[in-house]
Amino acid sequence: MSIEATDFSLPNVGPGPDPLSLSALSADHDFALLLFQRDHYCTNCRQQVQTVAGRYEAFAERDTAVVSIVPEPPEKVRQWQASYDLPYPLVADPEATAGDAYDQPVRFGFLGEWSDFLGRMPEAVLVDLRESPAVVWDYRSKSTFDRPSVDDLLSAIDDARGA
Repeated sequence: MSIEATDFSLPNVGPGPDPLSLSALSADHDFALLLFQRDHYCTNCRQQVQTVAGRYEAFAERDTAVVSIVPEPPEKVRQWQASYDLPYPLVADPEATAGDAYDQPVRFGFLGEWSDFLGRMPEAVLVDLRESPAVVWDYRSKSTFDRPSVDDLLSAIDDARGA
């Protein structure tokens, strides 16, 4: 799989440029791993960002920028950064424009589209930034518990680098 990646510019409350864009990341990284979260309240999302932070060096060794994207306003997303002190960008996507551009799964039809809390599911997207940014791998969750492990994420990067 390799499809053109959509650039975005979103408020970043974590380390890195603010606003954050894929084009800004491409200057210093070979890959970007975009972790689309469900919402501010999601305990599984909060656990995922902390687990990835605990192994961030493995992503850095692979020249991969991790970016967590939360479909909430910056004020709410700042609470995550204050609590977890993440070593990677944490961006606010209050209108879910990036989530929509990357087809973040939404369930429950109209009701899910009306409320991110009910419908938005997590997604992980790996973007190869080396030439023209392209999506080379993604994981579309079917529930809030369905997420790739850190080892699965690192394997996806290794596979993409070898391709």
